Amino acid sequence: MDLSNLPEFLQNLLRVIAPVTETAMEWLVSPAAWSQFALLAVAFVLAVLLARRLRPLIAKVLTPAEGARGAQARLFLLGMMPLVMPLLAYALTAVGEELTRSLFGSGAVIAFGKRVFLFIAVRAFVREVLKDTFLRALGRYVLIPVAALYALGALDPIMLRLSETMIELGNIRFSVLSLIRGAIAGSLLFWLGGWSNRQSAEYIQRQQELRPATRQLAVKAAEIAIFGAAFLLLMSIMGIDLTAIAVLGGALGVGIGLGLQQIAANFVSGVILLVEGQTTVGDYVKLDGGEAGTIVKMTARACVLETFDGKWIVVPNDHFITTRVVNYSDQGSANRYEALFSVSYDTDINRVPAMIEAAVGALPFVLTKPDGADCELRGFGDSGIDFAVEYWVSGIDDGRNKYQSKVLFAIWNALKDNGVEIPYPHRVVEIRGQMPGQVPGQVSGQVSRL
Repeated sequence: MDLSNLPEFLQNLLRVIAPVTETAMEWLVSPAAWSQFALLAVAFVLAVLLARRLRPLIAKVLTPAEGARGAQARLFLLGMMPLVMPLLAYALTAVGEELTRSLFGSGAVIAFGKRVFLFIAVRAFVREVLKDTFLRALGRYVLIPVAALYALGALDPIMLRLSETMIELGNIRFSVLSLIRGAIAGSLLFWLGGWSNRQSAEYIQRQQELRPATRQLAVKAAEIAIFGAAFLLLMSIMGIDLTAIAVLGGALGVGIGLGLQQIAANFVSGVILLVEGQTTVGDYVKLDGGEAGTIVKMTARACVLETFDGKWIVVPNDHFITTRVVNYSDQGSANRYEALFSVSYDTDINRVPAMIEAAVGALPFVLTKPDGADCELRGFGDSGIDFAVEYWVSGIDDGRNKYQSKVLFAIWNALKDNGVEIPYPHRVVEIRGQMPGQVPGQVSGQVSRL
């Protein structure tokens, strides 16, 4: 057949497929090949019968009792049940291949059948076992085609052709096979890294004996270690000399020295915050710049503060190191507040502290430790006598809690119940000169009290 008129790609493909077609034609006219096909059929039927018997027994053994230890591992093995039949057929065919080669010195058809059963197992694994979307896509577009080429005996020639096809990028040369292998290995490694990172983060967060800051630091350290190991392993798989990373590290150092100082400072500051633990997730903080809110997230670059009105403020980590930070809470510690009020000068002020302390102390959110409600005389004002009541609560007085409002209501009700007058400003206005319509000779001045 003349292939010269076809495109080069089709010529190469037909050269790869030609040995396969020639072998198939030889098997069709060979009695020995037909006998091996018969053995393959027997192996398949026997595998189906054995799988029907074994699957109920395996399911009975592996089905975990409620609350039993190792339930996840057993459920994982139960998910592999669709592989029982093709793997049994593969094992029986492998035994048949050894027998035919030892007796007749030939077993090419049996070997082909073994590869076909392996392809069936791979196909069942991708379609029925894999549940993750990424892994299923990887199996569908990579694993199944590779298994099909292996079953047809065309995998080795194609891999050889891909390894000989080179791509040049300046002075760097890569084979197509190495690029494909790197892409597949990289996607799989970083998926595995993400899965491992999630599992380790969940495990670390369950360790309640550790401080929140320590848990955050451990999560970040595990993430860096996992993805760093994945990157180094990928470089090794692609055949890249790891000494080149030293050059990359030097270039990165120059970049940090020239333009990435702030990013590096924020990263180091984040590590310091996690190690010291003086501010952590859940704390209410206020910075010199005026930013105030509850820390809801700590990342490698910044902390996220949530204000009372629901807004998020992203504050770089180095602000927590280089400026003054007021921490109002440490995972719900007690805080002191005060409420101001005044009483009339006609009041017996000696009985005011007791009634106010009793009213405020009766509120359910007011603490008795480190100190109970404390009413103090603060001064003598223009219109009344000024008092303040100090009280402790567990948390921050914000839009959700509104401690101050409830305390002021309690003060108002206590004063009204005890007949104590709350003063309001009084002013005297003196009008000089003749008023409109005033009879001459009358008093020219008038005093009005407001």
